[in-house]
Amino acid sequence: QVRLVESGGGLVQAGGSLRLSCAVAAGVVSGINDKGWFRQAPGKQRELVALIRTGGSTSYADSVKGRFTISNDNAKNTVYLQMDSLKPEDTGVYYCRWTRTNGLSSWGQGTQVTVSS
Repeated sequence: QVRLVESGGGLVQAGGSLRLSCAVAAGVVSGINDKGWFRQAPGKQRELVALIRTGGSTSYADSVKGRFTISNDNAKNTVYLQMDSLKPEDTGVYYCRWTRTNGLSSWGQGTQVTVSS
């Protein structure tokens, strides 16, 4: 298993930007199939926001397309989520998840993002 640590969350006004990072704190990084960012708003289920696969292809939730960008730095064992044009509905706890080719996943502890109107 890999221990992941997210950072970069905070309070920002609508229209602002934040950059989240998800780095490996411990464990062996091998056999990773994809890396994703999820979010969970109060009273709602956790949802997939963005995903990047080993080959570099990406997927985004419709609600964030054109505003969020996921990227990966293998040398630093870090995945990023650049969030621009933030909206109040983007508020929530953001989690990263790395999934291995064997199907096992590791989650970070989450970082709070709050967007004020």
